[in-house]
This record gives sequence, C-alpha cells and structure tokens, in this order.
Amino acid sequence: MTEERRAKVESLIEKRQGGLTVIVEDVTNPHNIAAIIRSCDAFGVQSIQVVDSSGKWTDFLRVGRDSSSSANRWVDVIYHESIDACAETLHAEGYEIIATVLSEKTENIFEADLSGQKVAILIGNEHSGASERAKKLADRALMVPMRGMIQSLNVSVCAAICLFEIVRQRGNDERFVDLNLREKLTERFIPKEATR
Repeated sequence: MTEERRAKVESLIEKRQGGLTVIVEDVTNPHNIAAIIRSCDAFGVQSIQVVDSSGKWTDFLRVGRDSSSSANRWVDVIYHESIDACAETLHAEGYEIIATVLSEKTENIFEADLSGQKVAILIGNEHSGASERAKKLADRALMVPMRGMIQSLNVSVCAAICLFEIVRQRGNDERFVDLNLREKLTERFIPKEATR
C-alpha cells in the first residue's frame, strides 16, 4: 500500500459516522440499492440494512456494481429476512428507527432534530413506500417537503437527502466518533505490513 493510498484510507476511516445506518425495505431495483450504498459511503455511513422479505436475495453488490462506483467495497451490507427482524436487531442496539413517509403527520426533515446518538433511516420500496408494519415499528416518521406535482422521490435520492441532513446536523460533534469502529476498519482496510 502506497503512502498516498494509506492516507486516503485513514481519512475515510476517520470520517466514518458512528451510530448511523440506512434500512432499505424490499427495494426491488438493485441499482437503487447500489446508489444508496454509494451515498452511504459519501456521507461516512458504514452499514446498510437490506430487508428482503421475498427470500430471493438478489446479489445487489454484483448487479449494482456500476451504480455503486465500487462503494460496496467500503460499506457493510447486512441482510435481514423481515422488517421485524431488522427492527428488533437495531432497537436492541439502541437505534431510533425513523421512517420516510409522505403524510401530513410526519415531521419535516428540515425542522426535525436528527442528532440522536443512534439513528436508522428507513426507506421503503419504489412502488408503495414503507410497509404498514415498518411504519408501526418505526419510532418516528419524516418527510422531505415537495413543491412539484410529483409527491415522491426516487428511493436513492430520498436516502441521500436524509443522510445529508443528518450529517449536517451532526457536524463535527465528538459524540459520533466511534473508536471501536475505527479500530475494526483499520484492521480490515490497512494491511498489517502497512501499519509497521
């Protein structure tokens, strides 16, 4: 590993956000998931939770390779068989699950406090959004305000906007530095001979 490459990887590790993940529920287009993985990497999010209740388990990393621009090498993809299993795991880890839902009762993303210690943004599928079950399991609901005739966004665009706003609100707050995550990523991405 060259010194330049090592410096780039160390910078990536240092900028990773602790306590932030994205849940994608039954998103059917692998290119959308790959684009969300790319946004996760861009905003320093280390993991994405993929809920695939169909049981078909598409290889999103292979199919969406071009859309992710190799970000899939830097972001962990965690698969769940159901939204219940995913929510149970994340709630047990202390995450607040925030669903993106278009409704008058949801919080406007630009007015909501998204600076919680552990946040999981839930994005529903391309056709019907978050399932009723997902909405019940979520702790809160958010919406991105619209001004046009079309009252929805592509799922990957919605995820990117949500991640941008959360990272903007977090700023450089030291609460979100996860030293254990940094240590694990250093072991994983920097070869032992490069650390001598």
